[in-house]
Amino acid sequence: MRLAITIGVAIVGLKLLVWWLEPRMAFFPLEGVQQTPAVFKLDFEDVAIETADGETLHAWWLPAPEPRAQVIFWHGNGGNLALWLDVIAGLRRQDFSVLAVDYRGFGASTGRPSEQGLYRDADAALRVFEERLRTPGVPVIHWGRSIGAPVAAYTASKAPPDALVLESPFADVIAIIGRNPVMRFLHLFSSYRFPTSRFLEEYDGPLLVIHGDADRIIPFRAGRRVFEEARGTRKTFVPIPGADHNDLHLVNPVQYWRAIDAFVAAIEGRGAKQHPAAP
Repeated sequence: MRLAITIGVAIVGLKLLVWWLEPRMAFFPLEGVQQTPAVFKLDFEDVAIETADGETLHAWWLPAPEPRAQVIFWHGNGGNLALWLDVIAGLRRQDFSVLAVDYRGFGASTGRPSEQGLYRDADAALRVFEERLRTPGVPVIHWGRSIGAPVAAYTASKAPPDALVLESPFADVIAIIGRNPVMRFLHLFSSYRFPTSRFLEEYDGPLLVIHGDADRIIPFRAGRRVFEEARGTRKTFVPIPGADHNDLHLVNPVQYWRAIDAFVAAIEGRGAKQHPAAP
């Protein structure tokens, strides 16, 4: 009996420890707003997004005069929108209207990040986009990179866009830590899953996956697996030779932006869906 109690206490203690550690290991937010799209001489609007659980998210809306597409952009697990300002500006310069959102606890957004919190953030952003920002008849693209990939896949499962772009994605947490026996054991007690591939079971539209073959954070094989497990035939995989995790758009910018331009050009003539209101 004592042994059973000891084991039970140890398991509960380990689970509580992992629950305390997981947000600290998954997210590296930077508070504040260090730069804005104004440094690129781009017009933008600060958008406040209220979530269902009472947080206020900070977002930028960069409208294009005659948009080819409308992008909802979800960034990675570190920094804030300012870190990805060059990518956001690049999307706007492709004549895309862009809604770029900082997760809870990032930038000027309130709260603390968690996996379920990010999905609540996504629900709120979809609602604001549909109610206030979307231009009817213009294709909608959900776009996520790194930890933003499961967020974008989640939104695609809730309100299917005209296209989906995933940069440096992973199928789930195990795809990243699976070869580390200690982390795999601790994952047994974790609540975090980030199941990108499971979310994609609900989506069969156009998909673009971009991944650097020298990625030291999310292995190249992880991105390839997401692509192979995705439904449908309207999908494209673009490897960027020599690119690591955070320089995907910098190592070979010509290849990167040409791949995006070709992908969007393929969906432009199909017309945009009538998107249902987000939850």
